[in-house]
Amino acid sequence: MEGDRGLLFEVMVFPLSELTAQAGRKPSLVDNAYVALKEVIRDGVLPPGYQGSEQEIAGKLNMSRTPVHEAIIRLQSEGLVKVLPKRGVLVCSISPDDMREIYDVIIACESMAAELLAALPESERCIKANALDALNATMGLALQENDLVAWAKADDEFHRLLVVIVSCGNGRIARIAETIMDQSHRARMLSLKWRPIPTKSVEEHQQIVDSIRKGLKIQAHNKARDHRARSRDLLLPLLERFGVKQL
Repeated sequence: MEGDRGLLFEVMVFPLSELTAQAGRKPSLVDNAYVALKEVIRDGVLPPGYQGSEQEIAGKLNMSRTPVHEAIIRLQSEGLVKVLPKRGVLVCSISPDDMREIYDVIIACESMAAELLAALPESERCIKANALDALNATMGLALQENDLVAWAKADDEFHRLLVVIVSCGNGRIARIAETIMDQSHRARMLSLKWRPIPTKSVEEHQQIVDSIRKGLKIQAHNKARDHRARSRDLLLPLLERFGVKQL
């Protein structure tokens, strides 16, 4: 694709703890390729429908082909790319109907994760609430500076911390959420230019965190559910209004 020629990817440091820290090892070349390729897909640098060879993608990432090949296999299992025999690698697209289903799963996972976090012993849940607080503060600062890209990245990290990176005591919830949160982030990035300034996001996140810190299990569940349901009810009409068929 002509617009991709000479493209240099400035890959931000994506949390590798979910990949390697728990295993007590340093990131491998495959880990690095996986993180770099996932990041440019999540942020739309390689948009839905992009198709290229493994060698081309490796060149864009300034990496060798072997770790990129292994990363592509991993990403295919997560539904982000599809390997087309003799035709290269395709970045998969998702439809608005797909997003509706994705939000159904996200709402279930995050509300249960918030409830489980609120059920932890006080010292443990306060530590995790403090970590969530820090990301929420980053979101608030980004909004003050009108930096929606920074807000979106901090928002994504907040939700990942809730269910993926910070264990909520149920590994299955984390694994299910992990496979779909990248699609959610793609929709978040796409809609930045259309949606109103997300001023309520910080307030609603704070309500979730406060409920977790106080050990209010049902309230934490309900606040997390309502927050994601409101996001769904904002995004899906936007996709319909602007005629988005895939993202």
